[in-house]
Amino acid sequence: MSSKKILVVLTSHSDLGNTGHKTGFWVEEFAAPYYAFIDAGAEVTVATPKGGQAPIDPNSELSDAQTAATKRFYEDQTAQNIIANTQLLSDMKQENFDAIFYPGGHGPLWDLTNNETSIALIESFLHAEKPISSVCHAPSAFLNIKDSKGEYYVKGKTVTAFKNSEEDAVQLTDVVPFLLEDELKKRGAEYQSSADWSAFAVQDGLMITGQNPASSELVAEKLLTALSK
Repeated sequence: MSSKKILVVLTSHSDLGNTGHKTGFWVEEFAAPYYAFIDAGAEVTVATPKGGQAPIDPNSELSDAQTAATKRFYEDQTAQNIIANTQLLSDMKQENFDAIFYPGGHGPLWDLTNNETSIALIESFLHAEKPISSVCHAPSAFLNIKDSKGEYYVKGKTVTAFKNSEEDAVQLTDVVPFLLEDELKKRGAEYQSSADWSAFAVQDGLMITGQNPASSELVAEKLLTALSK
């Protein structure tokens, strides 16, 4: 993997609807894949729509959300500096990378779903036959990408993402701008899932998606496998 370059795209959005609470990206969903990638020898670049500091969802910093990967992140000044100084998404070009990965958290629902720069970038990866991947709420970034025929790319494809029942469990069904499971189905995706909070990831061609924070490492493993072929 030493020659492989992976672009990681994080949200810049920090407001949880009109609740007055904060959101952003989920630490585990960045940390576990990030370390899987760099431990495999890949080079990682991190970008956001606004550049600079990527907002961290404060709930992902609570004690019950911690894993070996998040603990490693909190002790890793280099990784924290990368998060504090993300590159500008509009400066990123597909030809400089081998794959793209979107970690979740609720933030992407607001700033990556309809982001024209992000959509065009993902479509350029697909056109170049390079893998695209995301986990939890970040498959929202795939909702509006289209294939060469102008159809939604997810139509007829197996995909997973944060479940309606999981959204209900965290009591944000009425806060989020839409329910991701519903929107994927509306676009004709073959939505699949496992039990709430269990690790589950699927791959359909160039697209790899994971259900929830517990699935982030599975997505990373599938992406690394795809890059090794």
